[in-house]
Amino acid sequence: MHAITIRDPGGPDVLEWTEVPDPSPGPGEVLLDVVAGAVNRADLLQRQGNYPPPAGASAILGLECSGVIAELGEGVEGWQVGDEVCALLAGGGYAERVAVPAGQLLPVPGEVETLTAAGLPEVACTVWANVVMHGGLAEGQVLLVHGGAGGIGTHAIQVGKALGATVAVTAGSAERLESCRQLGADIAINYKEQDFVEVLRAETNGADVILDNMGAKYLDRNVDALAADGRLVVIGMQGGVKGELNLGKLIGKRASVFAAGLRGRPLEQKAAIVADVRERLWPLVEQGSVAPVVGQVVPMAEASSAHRMLEEGTVFGKVLLAAKS
Repeated sequence: MHAITIRDPGGPDVLEWTEVPDPSPGPGEVLLDVVAGAVNRADLLQRQGNYPPPAGASAILGLECSGVIAELGEGVEGWQVGDEVCALLAGGGYAERVAVPAGQLLPVPGEVETLTAAGLPEVACTVWANVVMHGGLAEGQVLLVHGGAGGIGTHAIQVGKALGATVAVTAGSAERLESCRQLGADIAINYKEQDFVEVLRAETNGADVILDNMGAKYLDRNVDALAADGRLVVIGMQGGVKGELNLGKLIGKRASVFAAGLRGRPLEQKAAIVADVRERLWPLVEQGSVAPVVGQVVPMAEASSAHRMLEEGTVFGKVLLAAKS
């Protein structure tokens, strides 16, 4: 098969479409013929040499994909060869074939095309695990999403609205903010021109849940933006890894700070998240309340151009990689 490999750590040009050995499914796994993969910021970090895959995971990039089941490993039940699925991966999505633990499979939902479904598993599991399963977002509460125009952000807006929350977002241009409004965002904040803490305080009593991709840079201000009993969930470090946390503010608000990744979780934790997503979120996708937002589709062999798009911040929603033209 062919896959994208990394010649040496560096810029997008180090990505190459090369021939590699076919994977085979182990016990409890299935083999997928990949229809499409999706690009995530973690892929950019791995390409740069800053985010090695977990032990035992494929060194090939790609944390999610869609495809058709080609083979079942020993002990797999509930799936059949020929099923159209999408999958949460620890690696391997930038390839024509990938082996996946069966517990990380989701059926392609409703009227969603198989190619488009490649942009769902990572964002769906990330948002659901952090905003709902851990953050406990409920009807009538306020959700603040940083990076509202990205893959995670566009999904989080829709989930928040489907659950009956007021959704505030930050983004860097009027055009991207308007696109967020069209998805359902109630409060749109241009982080280049406005202070999100001041805007949120003026329009709400603070955020009950904050989904943050910035890390250190926003840590103190995020705490300021929380409502009483608020939950700050950090899932990214685009603004650095070390910040100062004022525990007095946290105690005064009875607030909490939680930081979590998805890729390195044990298989059983991932399977539990996927199962909850299938039970509670997938019906919302099937009825159209939550939909994949795809900004660009490029051939998988041209993954370097997809990485440039994500780095430039010009795409609204997900960038997908089509395995076959």
